[in-house]
Amino acid sequence: MSNSLEGKVAVITGGTTGIGLAIAKEFVAEGAKVVVTALQQEALDEAVREIGPRSFGAKADASSIAEMDALLKRVKADHGRLDAVIANAVADEHAPLGKITEEQFDKMVGVNLKGVLFTIQSAMPLLESDGSIILIGSTASVAPPAGMSIYGAIKAAFHGMVRSLIQDAKDTGVRINILSPGAVDTPSLRRALIKAAGADMADAIVQSIAQRSPAGRIGDAREIGKVAVFLASDASSYVNGVELFVDGGLRQV
Repeated sequence: MSNSLEGKVAVITGGTTGIGLAIAKEFVAEGAKVVVTALQQEALDEAVREIGPRSFGAKADASSIAEMDALLKRVKADHGRLDAVIANAVADEHAPLGKITEEQFDKMVGVNLKGVLFTIQSAMPLLESDGSIILIGSTASVAPPAGMSIYGAIKAAFHGMVRSLIQDAKDTGVRINILSPGAVDTPSLRRALIKAAGADMADAIVQSIAQRSPAGRIGDAREIGKVAVFLASDASSYVNGVELFVDGGLRQV
């Protein structure tokens, strides 16, 4: 433990499973207090037990402007500071062209784009002057698989949004970056592939991604968590507005 986040307070949306949970564990290991959000109290309770001391759960809908605004203000009031916000909550309503519904589209945009933007807007006046906002993107921003057109479009939109937001945030000291994982073996990856391509194709797609990767494998969620620690720490104090791909080199080939 290097304690690179000692004394810092972070909010991680969708922090009860997969990449969000892994980020929370790494933050706590580095000395931070973390507040993880989810829709279900049972999931929050289990995540807090798993993460351990210095972790807290809060029910909040990432697509609700009012709920996220109230949550962030409560965290600042309860803990005296807010140092990092990791926008990780995601809706994964995937479908191939011809089967996409308006309901799926609205849910994806509501959580994955609107929710992220307004979480950032609510967080900005509350963050410390050396605060960090991290959007969890995806290599789908540049190479979305079949059946994931809405998801890919939204993740690609992060790049343009952040390029503008860092100009709005000039002189605040707050940095805004995108952490874009490649394929990571999580339950959400399996669900996404099943929805996009069918249950009979999910395993084959995972194996294909691993074979194409220069690393020869798909990622582990802890590896994403360690990069998130870097982006939230003083070690990345001059890193601002980037999309950092953590994908074993797959994007480069």
